[in-house]
Amino acid sequence: MRSAEDRVWTVPNALSMLRLLGVPVFLWLVLGPKADGWALALLMAAGLSDWLDGKLARAFNQTSRLGRLLDPLADRLYILATLIGLTVREVIPWWLTALLVGRDLVLLLGVPVLRRHNLGSALPVHFLGKAATAGLLYAFPLLFLASHAGWYADAARIMGWAFAIWGTGLYWWAGALYVVQGRRLIEAAGRA
Repeated sequence: MRSAEDRVWTVPNALSMLRLLGVPVFLWLVLGPKADGWALALLMAAGLSDWLDGKLARAFNQTSRLGRLLDPLADRLYILATLIGLTVREVIPWWLTALLVGRDLVLLLGVPVLRRHNLGSALPVHFLGKAATAGLLYAFPLLFLASHAGWYADAARIMGWAFAIWGTGLYWWAGALYVVQGRRLIEAAGRA
């Protein structure tokens, strides 16, 4: 008998899957036809669906193992696609991209260690990680808007960099907490 945790077809999972399908579309819009309005709308819709899928999963008791995998995967891929697109277009500097990708690479190095100790490959997401991701998902559309000429550009630049700085700081802080959490799990597994 399958448990509720094994569900695949839920509204939150469908939203996460749609978000995943939007990643290559977003990258194509930014780098191909440079359809910035559509790319920005897609990025904002992805941010909204990220918030909505978690809200719906908790409200309607539709949390699942697949959802806990898809949601952070979609977040990471949107962040990576946005970093690639905006760095190539010179909207954000390469060093910001290096900082954010570097953090994910550090955590990726821990996956084989966790697996070696039979702890799976993913640590539970905590609030700080979610706050960091939210900050970055606010920063990128604002910085994208700031790269265009318009009355909104200066305000978008200030708010975008504020979210980018806070988001990057929280992203690394959350990464450090994940490393500590992983180390504690490994130590506990060694004692057991």
